[in-house]
Amino acid sequence: MSTRRKVSLITLGCARNEVDSEELAARIEDAGWDLADGADGADGADVVVVNTCGFIEAAKKDSIDTLLAAHDSGAKVVAAGCMAERYGKELAEALPEADAVLGFDDYAGIAERLDDVMAGRRREAHTPRDRRTLLPISPVERSASQVAVPGHGGPADLPDGVAPASGPRVLRRRLGGGPVAPLKLASGCDRRCTFCAIPAFRGAYVSRPPAEVLEEARWLAGHGVRELVLVSENSTSYGKDLGDLRALEKLLPGLAAVDGIERVRVSYLQPAETRPGLIEAICGTPGVAPYFDMSFQHASGPVLRSMRRFGDRERFLGLLDQVRELAPDAGVRSNFIVGFPGETEDDFAELAEFLSAARLDAVGVFGYSDEDGTEAADLAGKLDPAEVAGRVDELSGLAEELTSQRAEDRIGSTVRVLLEEKAEDGGFEGRAEHQAPEVDGTVLVRGEGLALGEIVEARVTGSDGVDLIAEVA
Repeated sequence: MSTRRKVSLITLGCARNEVDSEELAARIEDAGWDLADGADGADGADVVVVNTCGFIEAAKKDSIDTLLAAHDSGAKVVAAGCMAERYGKELAEALPEADAVLGFDDYAGIAERLDDVMAGRRREAHTPRDRRTLLPISPVERSASQVAVPGHGGPADLPDGVAPASGPRVLRRRLGGGPVAPLKLASGCDRRCTFCAIPAFRGAYVSRPPAEVLEEARWLAGHGVRELVLVSENSTSYGKDLGDLRALEKLLPGLAAVDGIERVRVSYLQPAETRPGLIEAICGTPGVAPYFDMSFQHASGPVLRSMRRFGDRERFLGLLDQVRELAPDAGVRSNFIVGFPGETEDDFAELAEFLSAARLDAVGVFGYSDEDGTEAADLAGKLDPAEVAGRVDELSGLAEELTSQRAEDRIGSTVRVLLEEKAEDGGFEGRAEHQAPEVDGTVLVRGEGLALGEIVEARVTGSDGVDLIAEVA
């Protein structure tokens, strides 16, 4: 019987966590562990690693519930990811069901940490040291996995589907499959928004060198990926620590030219840093989706300044005009926080007016809540929770109506759809250029001779909320 041990990886939160999990999975498998597939889940696993999310209260609760459910499976349980990094010792003390709480510093030695867990050796709660462990592994670390193959003089064959340490430099194991994959541009954030704790546990902004990003893109293309989704805490900051503020504009054509890649999508844009040159690159580079994931957060100038952000309703509408002048059908999504400390009825009305004028394709609405360690938690002017909930309901209803209208406006147009899943009625479900994975709507495509993973042009014949219905001629 095999003596190999099995690990189940559960990923919560955003696409950045997905990449972290794939890098962890490759390191774990390269060290001789087996990975439970999606169908197995925690069943039969010796250890369950939960890559937690600690962004908002609901995400924290989901993380705790997942850890407790994993404990009930009888496996050893390891908490990793943002919540584990953020609360470390506090989480370890409050959740004895977890056999280990690992921070980002533990990622490079994840196999050794799992050995400790299996041996019953408790590890003291971490003290974060070097958050660059969230970026590709160093040449020194790579050398440990480069075992010579007799007669070849090169690295030994890694398990199928694991990126070799010789290139891209990061070990990565695709976990979900399919024609779409996130690609990490950077880690960390240098902005200090008063409501956000991410810089406190993700650290300063660190860009990956363009050559490494391109190399990983080639590897992903070789494993069936057709769409790359570029992720980071703030993609508009890419390259500033490398001494080149135009690094993203320069990188996009190279990514779009990778053999096998048919679509590149940029996510997490900061409006105050969205330069005209970047807008031109996204709208005008063949193979790059004219898609703008804009983090507006609000539209009232006073509220935005209290958030330590920049802009107002008129400036944001002007930015959208720049986008649509170059790409009239560009997709735009954004998230908004309502009930921020000091938000008046006039501020809220300003936000609603902006939403009505902006013609966004997808909108997320969140009620403000205090986050540990943020400046906003100490601000005066807190609104009653019932008032916050009422404003969330009102703006969410408006957003649903407006985004449905935006989808209706696309009826009669032609869209390019990446086919991702077979639909129950015999058609295919996919996404057009204005739709990002999971967070936006989808397109139901009907037609003959269609195949998963291809991009087809289809005419929009109907809509259902933010979702579209289309036919291939």
